[in-house]
Amino acid sequence: MADSKMPFERFSAFRSASPKWIALAILTLTGLNMSFYTIPAESEGIVLRFGKYIDKVPSGLHFKLPFGIDDVLEVPTQRQQKLEFGFGSESYTNPDQVGSNPELEKSMVTGDLNSALVEWIVQYRITDPEKYLFDVRDPGSTLRDISEAVMREVVGDRTVDEIIRIGRQEIEESSLVHIRELAQLYRLGVTINQVQLKNVNPPVPVQPSFNEVNRAQQDRENAINIANGEYNKAVPRARGEADQAIRAAEGYRYKRINEAEGDVAAFNQVLEQYLKAPEVTRARIYLETMGEVLPQARQQIIVDDTVQQILPMMPVPSKLLEAAP
Repeated sequence: MADSKMPFERFSAFRSASPKWIALAILTLTGLNMSFYTIPAESEGIVLRFGKYIDKVPSGLHFKLPFGIDDVLEVPTQRQQKLEFGFGSESYTNPDQVGSNPELEKSMVTGDLNSALVEWIVQYRITDPEKYLFDVRDPGSTLRDISEAVMREVVGDRTVDEIIRIGRQEIEESSLVHIRELAQLYRLGVTINQVQLKNVNPPVPVQPSFNEVNRAQQDRENAINIANGEYNKAVPRARGEADQAIRAAEGYRYKRINEAEGDVAAFNQVLEQYLKAPEVTRARIYLETMGEVLPQARQQIIVDDTVQQILPMMPVPSKLLEAAP
């Protein structure tokens, strides 16, 4: 009888012990399943043990203590993220990307007390996950508040024309510098990469008038460009003509100088001959001069010391000259 009860007792003992083993096996499998985790390629993992930071792990497969002992927070440190102000994209994964009231965000007052609708983007990347998670309660919202405050300050120091037309790049650069300084001061753990203005417009009620002003300014610039073109064509031509006149005057100057020097040289030669034989030279000069002057005169008058009256010599007709032997 004792031997016949042994298998039953053994079965009863197994049945009483099996739930414990099953529970232990299930617990073990669950713990193993919870102990392994994977960090995506563009993120880093922050390991917390009972809520306290203990380690930072790179992307890949890792092990942790299960059952809530260790907790891992994924932080996208390699992803370029952005904040949109005054508008919102349709699909986004960052909960801080779009504000709760875009219309209020983009409404600003300029330095000359005009209204403007400013839309802009702030691009940033999380570079220090510990600061981003633990030094600031809500880093995304804080960064949005910093960016909006800086943009309102920068816009408030400029006129509406600077904001809409000519000062966009300066506004972007100034805002970028100020946001970086405040992000570092508040220990946000982020790096601000770019501030980009999107649409900058006047308020809707004054947009037609503003467009008319823009068209008038464009017409003015077009007229200035046309005038500059005419100026660039006329001025070089006038300068060329002036240079040509100057060169002609210089040529005439040198010609007159050379002629004068030639006359002086000829006079000096005559003077030299005159000094050698004054009477002969005087007579020769007189005869040569009369030979040049008389043929060109229409009426000749011969005056002599012994003649008391002036006797005009009438010009001899050309027929008589031709008939003379």
